[in-house]
Amino acid sequence: MGRLAPKTRETLDDAQKVVWDRIAGGARGGVGGPFTTLLTSAELCARVEQLGVFIRYDCSVPMRLREIAILCVGQHWKAAYEWYAHAPIAAKQGVPEAVIEAIGTGAASIPFDAEPDRVVVGFVREVLRTGQAGDATYAAALALLGEKGVVELTGLVGYYSLLALQLNVFQVAPPDPFKAPW
Repeated sequence: MGRLAPKTRETLDDAQKVVWDRIAGGARGGVGGPFTTLLTSAELCARVEQLGVFIRYDCSVPMRLREIAILCVGQHWKAAYEWYAHAPIAAKQGVPEAVIEAIGTGAASIPFDAEPDRVVVGFVREVLRTGQAGDATYAAALALLGEKGVVELTGLVGYYSLLALQLNVFQVAPPDPFKAPW
């Protein structure tokens, strides 16, 4: 049980219902996870959700690399719901189970089968750990994604950190019997 009462459309005020309907009728196809807490502030939820549509579905970072980055964020913040939601998507994007498992446990050594995966994990982990990207890390990400892609990847790290904090502070847990890898 989380810290906030569960929300259903019927329990919402008019402003919250507008946001609920937009989320439910959009790319996500339903309202869950961090959006159940964010709906407490309809305005914040609306703005965060719109940013999320771009970050998750439309940014220039390839989807496989987006999902790898999201896993790194989820592992860093120990956001079990974020992991629960995105590990299966990463697998569907062709990320090997051994790589998913190593990211999940925070392993220093990851059995990458693709160089772009290594670059993204290195970038995201360094940004989360230090709040910056060193010259070599930045150069590798720039060579892979270009300026626009590095800006968008950095935005993804911030966006999914926001969601992870919402999930953790308000204790939004994945359904049983899910067990996070950390």
